[in-house]
Amino acid sequence: MLADDAVMADPHYPNPTMRGKAEIEAGLRWGFGSMQKFGFPIEQIYFAPDGQSAAVEVATHHILKVGMHLRFPQMFAVEMRNGKITRLQAYEPYGPHGIAGAVLVITRVVKALQRGKTRLNRR
Repeated sequence: MLADDAVMADPHYPNPTMRGKAEIEAGLRWGFGSMQKFGFPIEQIYFAPDGQSAAVEVATHHILKVGMHLRFPQMFAVEMRNGKITRLQAYEPYGPHGIAGAVLVITRVVKALQRGKTRLNRR
């Protein structure tokens, strides 16, 4: 369903902008790793006249493996080309906060340090 050059952007992920199938797959594996159940009940869909893009409003309800329920409103912008998704971008009315925000900050710092270490090893 994804174009080879697809972009997925979501501030809930350690890498908030994932480019290409490999990065998107890694991000989704991370997301699925902590979820017992994803829930995206659709509230509204707005189709663009071009037939290649849409905005989807959802009443997100996820259940973490630890049993915690996450409920929040969310919008997704979706763009397509030749029947494949080229961009999927999430918009939330807030930034991640609390424990989820702290976990993301720590995960992003660790990933940044790992990228820096990899760059140093290449030199």
